[in-house]
Amino acid sequence: MFLIYCPYCEEERAEEEFHASGEAHIVRPTDPESLSDEAWGDYVFFRKNPRGNHHELWQHTTGCRKFFYMTRDTATYEIKEIYKVGEQPKVATAPAVPNKYDQFSSEQAVKK
Repeated sequence: MFLIYCPYCEEERAEEEFHASGEAHIVRPTDPESLSDEAWGDYVFFRKNPRGNHHELWQHTTGCRKFFYMTRDTATYEIKEIYKVGEQPKVATAPAVPNKYDQFSSEQAVKK
């Protein structure tokens, strides 16, 4: 168990009170109707999962129920910063590391 600071309640609480909601700062397509099925699938299902610093969206589910952002090192679980929705991160994310799947589109990956 580790403690997470809620920027709204202004106190540290047990990890069990929170829910990780995935990657932070995802930009929704401006015209989703014009996207191909493949492009829409990429937007909905594919997320970055870098080793190192990563911005995540969290919710204090059993407390104030508000959403906030956390920058966390995915290799060590160290929390680098926590900031409210509407604020910008001060800590940079890890650089993208190419992997063997980067060369495939989602459609090609399904066929493999």
